[in-house]
Amino acid sequence: MDVAVNSLAEFWMPFTANRQFKQSPRLLVAAKDMHYTSHDGRRILDSTSGLWCVNAGHCRPKISEAIARQAATMDYAPVFQMGHPQAFELASRVAAMLPDGLEHVFFSNSGSESVDTALKIALAYHRARGEGQRTRLIGRERGYHGVGFGGISVGGIGNNRKHFGTMLGGVDHLPHTHDLARNAFSRGQPQYGAELADTLERIVALHDPSTIAAVIVEPLAGSTGVLVPPVGYLQRLRDICTKYGILLIFDEVISGFGRLGSPFATDLFGITPDIITLAKGITNATVPMGATVVSNTVHEAFMNAPDGAIELFHGYTYSGHVLACAAALATLDTYAEEGLFARAADLAPYFEDAVHSLKGHPHVIDVRNLGLVAGVELAARPGAVGTRAYDVFVACYNAGLLTRVTGDIIAISPPLIAERGHIDEMVGIIGDVLKTVA
Repeated sequence: MDVAVNSLAEFWMPFTANRQFKQSPRLLVAAKDMHYTSHDGRRILDSTSGLWCVNAGHCRPKISEAIARQAATMDYAPVFQMGHPQAFELASRVAAMLPDGLEHVFFSNSGSESVDTALKIALAYHRARGEGQRTRLIGRERGYHGVGFGGISVGGIGNNRKHFGTMLGGVDHLPHTHDLARNAFSRGQPQYGAELADTLERIVALHDPSTIAAVIVEPLAGSTGVLVPPVGYLQRLRDICTKYGILLIFDEVISGFGRLGSPFATDLFGITPDIITLAKGITNATVPMGATVVSNTVHEAFMNAPDGAIELFHGYTYSGHVLACAAALATLDTYAEEGLFARAADLAPYFEDAVHSLKGHPHVIDVRNLGLVAGVELAARPGAVGTRAYDVFVACYNAGLLTRVTGDIIAISPPLIAERGHIDEMVGIIGDVLKTVA
């Protein structure tokens, strides 16, 4: 096959309208701190931390140097019946950041894998305790839990599900919490909607609690368009799960590592789940990595196996990859040394005022925010959902701003190193573009 070096034809791009993109490609060739450089030499301000993942900004020296140093020392080490020091050190560091009792870390390579790992652990946990009939998993409408079969089964975004058959059996879904009629333009947690968690009681009654293994939710739903949990909602879920012996899983792939101005959403809301899934910010997106953190109670259920027996028949070739561990350790050092979580908390009120200044702009029907995350929802064009926000996305890029859109929602989630001037520039460009898009 004779292929041009820079042909665009061979790469089947994820979550992309490939034919449309390749007619007018948007290529990034370099990055530093808050900006990308485009293939035509323009500086592009990053308002989305890449894909919610570059929390410490781009190409940070401590992280880049740690990866290079590790690659020159040892490029790979197996972790099946073997190990390397960095994986144990990182697991200890991550566990120390989380609430007491969440102390055991299983490494994978992405948020999708961390979710599928969590679901498998939940099922195996009940079986280890003699309750193997607990096989049902409960997700939520509009939830995003990656693209593995487990993740799309408990996820609730239609386009991610409808093309792939029946998926996992025995899955049910809670209703989503989005309520424009009562909560539009809420600042922080909306006041209405905690009662939606009570739907879990109806699901339990329908299926019988003895059949349900776990409930999985994003504390803050990101990929569906920034849905902030109503006041009291997560606590109700925690209480119902505890009442019936159901494991509660928080998917913190997006909300973890300072995005909300606290280390994790579990800290911000004061609610401790049984399992947490992590990825993205764990390595500042430099090397792919995911992590599933489980409670002592969950972990100990597996430790009753006979001596010498493998406790969990699960894992990945690249679990705890040595380069990913080096990147993660340097990333955690960067967060701590620069006080980036506290910095995000300090910037959050300014960010909130800035994004809510878009209220009243053309097509804007809602603005919602928490920490350094915001969603700006636009009215959809009749019969053409998503096209208006896509046009805003392209126009913003042409004006020097990388945004993220899902449906007709613009998502903003800047790196935690952002300055007030960066926030002003982001909101200014979006506001100007909104005035030009039909």
